[in-house]
Amino acid sequence: MDKLSETWMVDGTIDFEAKKYTLLAYLQKVKECFDNTKIYPQLSDLFFHHNNLISFKNNKNFLKDHFPKRLSGIQIENLELIYEEMIADNNIMQEIEEIIQYATQRFKNAISVGSEIYDFVESKLSISPVGVIPLKLDEGYFFLSNGQNRSTRVYSYRLTLFERHSEKYRSLSTTFISEWERNFVNSYENIKINLIKQQKNLPNPAVYSIETDLSFPLEETLLPIAKRSLVQHISQ
Repeated sequence: MDKLSETWMVDGTIDFEAKKYTLLAYLQKVKECFDNTKIYPQLSDLFFHHNNLISFKNNKNFLKDHFPKRLSGIQIENLELIYEEMIADNNIMQEIEEIIQYATQRFKNAISVGSEIYDFVESKLSISPVGVIPLKLDEGYFFLSNGQNRSTRVYSYRLTLFERHSEKYRSLSTTFISEWERNFVNSYENIKINLIKQQKNLPNPAVYSIETDLSFPLEETLLPIAKRSLVQHISQ
């Protein structure tokens, strides 16, 4: 789907009706994805845009504080010039305030819908250890089973800790390894044994199974939610 520009609010002519049309066209695309239970990257983008609107409204230095995470230095410099021009023009600032007021509520509504889908999918996940879990949990494997499909996707994972704005966060990077047809012979325990034989770098890995009885879009929904749920599970 077409993404909303990260600087959509100040791109081109700053006109409430034009920006309203741009926003509604984007949110319609988001709705179509949500209607098909596809929530990523749409949900994270909604949070990004909503937070930047709030920052713009409350903080004159929002460009420096927020956009640098995703924009280049040249883009930031251009935006700062635009911002200075907008502050000096009361008519433009009035248009911006109308856009912010209108867009903030619509982003909140869309986030609410996406979050409900997220919570529903998360509630349908079951995470269990496969065999004995070692003391070291920062890397290992997880087996992902989607609905009644008998296939199991195997991923390696690495959990890292990073700090941002004096707060600590956990990040999970994953790599797809293989797909197995789950049956009497290929039980989770046997898949784990085969993995240990094939992947010599992890002789005693942490291994988890993540299952759901319902079927969800893999890349857009199940995998990203499974990864976040696994981080929470391990952190506990």
